[in-house]
Amino acid sequence: MTPLRKRMLEELQRRNYSQLTIQSYLHAVEDFARYFGRSPDQLNEEHMREDHLHLVHDRKLATNTIIARIAALRFLFVKTLRRPYVQVDLPRPKTEKRLPVVLSREEVGRLIDSASNLLHYTILMTLYATGLRRAELCDLKVADIDTQRMVLHVRQGKGKRDRDVPMTPKLLETLREYWRWMKPKTYLFPGMDNNWRADKPLSPKAIYFIVREAAKRAGITKPVSPHCLRHSWATHLLESGEDLRKIQLLLGHSDLETTSVYYAQSSVM
Repeated sequence: MTPLRKRMLEELQRRNYSQLTIQSYLHAVEDFARYFGRSPDQLNEEHMREDHLHLVHDRKLATNTIIARIAALRFLFVKTLRRPYVQVDLPRPKTEKRLPVVLSREEVGRLIDSASNLLHYTILMTLYATGLRRAELCDLKVADIDTQRMVLHVRQGKGKRDRDVPMTPKLLETLREYWRWMKPKTYLFPGMDNNWRADKPLSPKAIYFIVREAAKRAGITKPVSPHCLRHSWATHLLESGEDLRKIQLLLGHSDLETTSVYYAQSSVM
């Protein structure tokens, strides 16, 4: 790790950024430097403008990816390199209003049943049965399972808010079977180097590939992702008559308007 990368990492950690955001920012700066073939501290706002045009016109990256890149580079220049803030005229692309991808109940069943082993099955089941975000699933610890109250305790989710998410009896049964097989000690889904490690969670990228591989085996052609299971869970709750305000709390949304997008996807309309 270069001294500059280490400095930026420490600045991000000091400000209590999530692990997912830290990885995203570091990767964005690395990609920025690679494009120009120079160290990030040798680049400036003019390079930032050129990079922006490259992302929009040549690479045609998604809007959210470009917005995240702008935020990462501003952090690099202002917070890490301590340069005075300079207003760079970079038009922030309008966020595309896309409806979330939602699976039918039958597709969800096929997806989960296509898991290649008990670990993958439990991950898929937990994602759908709780509506957790991918990073929240990675951060789950064995101690977060409350069998008495039948809830999973989500610590410091998006927006740094804790919340409890109810477990179904079927999910609890699956988690117990998984625990007897895997015997995780700290993290519910421990990461793997050469050996399983209790002190390191499975990476968000690993979760993504587990979901994608299961979708491929299930013959589902929709662009399935971990977040797609969260969307599907919320939509199915709404279709079952659950109150939108309660769904908002379960999802950990700060704004009811964010949750209301599921009306457009459900059969309630």
